Amino acid sequence: MKLGVLFSSGKDSCYALHIMQEKGNSIECLITIKSKNPDSYMFHTPNIDLSRLQAEAMGFPLLETFTEGEKELELDDLKNAILEAKKEYCLEGIVTGALYSNYQKDRIEKICNELGLDVFSPLWHMDQEQEMRELLDNGFRFIFSSIAAYGLDSGWVGKEITAYEVDKLVKLNEKIGLNIAGEGGEFESFVIDAPMFKKRIQINKYDLVERDEYTARVIIEDAVLVDKG
Repeated sequence: MKLGVLFSSGKDSCYALHIMQEKGNSIECLITIKSKNPDSYMFHTPNIDLSRLQAEAMGFPLLETFTEGEKELELDDLKNAILEAKKEYCLEGIVTGALYSNYQKDRIEKICNELGLDVFSPLWHMDQEQEMRELLDNGFRFIFSSIAAYGLDSGWVGKEITAYEVDKLVKLNEKIGLNIAGEGGEFESFVIDAPMFKKRIQINKYDLVERDEYTARVIIEDAVLVDKG
C-alpha cells in the first residue's frame, strides 16, 4: 500500500515506519505537524525542526505544516495536512507510532475515516520494555531529547540510550511505576540512526535547558548527516 507516516522525529514513529516498510508497503511521504504549543496534546515538539534532516537521511519527502496547538482545534490542521498528503502522493493509508494513547489514536482514526484512508498503528499495546529492547536490537540509535518525571534528571538528556539505560528504566518502573517507553510524557526521544537511514545524524552542539530537578530538555543547535560506518 502507499502510506504516509505521521512523523515526530522520535522512536515510535520511526519504528512504526520501519515495521510497515518491512511488511512490503511503500512509504510515500512523512507528515510532520509543528506545534507552537510545547504542551500540545497531540504533537511531539522537542527538536521537531530536525525531522527534515531525518527525512533527508531516509530519502523520503517531508510535508510540514504548522499549528497553534490549541486543544481539538489542532486536529483541523492535522486533517488538512493529511488531506494534502493524500492528494499529492495518492495515499491509501496513514501510519502512526501510537503505543497506548487512545486520545491520539481515536482522533487520527476519525480523521482518516472521514478521508477514506486506512490507519496502521503497528506498535499499539506492544509491551513497553519489549519495544525498547527491539529498537536497540534492530539498530535504532536515539537520545532522550527531554525528560519530565520523578526518577529522571538532566543526566538522561542528550545521551544515547543503550541497554544499560533500558535496564535502569525497568528498575524505575518496578520501583515507582515509571513508564518504560515514555508513553506518559516521561521523556521524548530523537532518532539519530536507524536501519532505513542512508546516513546517520551527528549532533555537534546542543543546549541543555533545566526547568527543575526532574524536567529538562536539549535544544539541538548543530546537527549534520554523516556517512554510516
